[in-house]
Amino acid sequence: MQLQRDCNRLTSAFHGNFRICHGPLRCYALAMPALIPNPRARRLFLDRHALSEAPSGPASGQALHDLIERIGFVQVDSINTVARAHDMILWSRRQSFRPPALKRLLERDRSLWEHWTHDASILPARLHGVWQHRFQRDALRLEANWKRWFRDGYEAKFDSILNRIAKDGPVGTADVGEGEIRGKGGWWDWHPSKTALEWLWRTGRLAITRRDGFAKIYDLTDRVIPEVHRVTVPAESVTDWACRTALRQLGFCTSGEIAAYWNAVGPEAAKDWCRGALASGEIIEVEIEGATGQRRKSFVFPEILDEIPPDPPLRLRVLSPFDPALRDRNRAEFLFGFFYRIEVFVPEPKRVWGYYVFPVLEGDRLVGRIDVKAFRDAGALRVKAFWPETGVTLTKARRAKLEAELDRLATFAGCDRVEFLDGWERQTLHRPSP
Repeated sequence: MQLQRDCNRLTSAFHGNFRICHGPLRCYALAMPALIPNPRARRLFLDRHALSEAPSGPASGQALHDLIERIGFVQVDSINTVARAHDMILWSRRQSFRPPALKRLLERDRSLWEHWTHDASILPARLHGVWQHRFQRDALRLEANWKRWFRDGYEAKFDSILNRIAKDGPVGTADVGEGEIRGKGGWWDWHPSKTALEWLWRTGRLAITRRDGFAKIYDLTDRVIPEVHRVTVPAESVTDWACRTALRQLGFCTSGEIAAYWNAVGPEAAKDWCRGALASGEIIEVEIEGATGQRRKSFVFPEILDEIPPDPPLRLRVLSPFDPALRDRNRAEFLFGFFYRIEVFVPEPKRVWGYYVFPVLEGDRLVGRIDVKAFRDAGALRVKAFWPETGVTLTKARRAKLEAELDRLATFAGCDRVEFLDGWERQTLHRPSP
């Protein structure tokens, strides 16, 4: 272990110009980027996503806020097959978590807020200042497409919606648009007032003050976001912030992955940042080993080569399909050899696995996927199918771990028992053809 650390420090000192090769009682350097072997890469990545420790500990108040800060953001999704994505993401990391704790941070403490990264997400409220530039960018993009997407007259609703909210308080889409004519398809299928609400939210004039059920309720931004967080970050600082924090959150990544993390800067801006940081020695280039031995060049901060990530516990965890560790499907496939595509929008006869199938993590490996649904009226969490990954068998010990996790998941989903349907143990399925 000491030999490993000494070699890593040597690599770090030369800013990645050397690759360290390990074997029994030997260590030598070659003039090429350092290699991070796949097991270590997986552990580094999982540690940054709070999946390298047991899912225990406090999960409310400041502890919950700190967890969200650690993983960056939590994607919001409406599907409630077992639990909504944002709730299940947090439960996977702290199984004492219950949804009212998140609601308090969003709607009472206002230390979190909801807006877009790659999709609708819950973010620390302190990031609102950075998002001012995104509001401006989205406004320009929407304006450029406005005449193509919408009929004349929609713009007139903007001021009327803002005036109504200012006078009468928060509204949802069900409260506006009575008697208005709808369009056809997408945003343009919405009535003008609903479109105005979404526009004003996407461009920062409104914020989500709460959700009723899952319906968004909008209010003026200065009533929702604390004033301390509404200070605009200088434009010249946004690229550095977005690239630097993305690299820290991911551990290692390409410039494209850096740009995609927050979706706050474009690919070219991320490339330029990487070139500058590489030239100054602030970051280095390494090779990351994939699950099947393939290699990908990525950027890291040099100190990562000295980092010894913890070994994740060997318990099983059922993850949300929108878990931050799986958000980038291509990255998950490269690192874990786990091909995953959600099949919600695939016609049922063409589905390979099912409507909403959950990945299963064991230690630092994704070992399968499970089709499970909560039938709350019957008090049952029903397991329709479990597919192991190639090389994984459902041994007696692994089955016991799966059953224990499903018992915990049933409790979280408001069910009092787990039911296994006939034929739930399936054979390994290989990646479907494109």
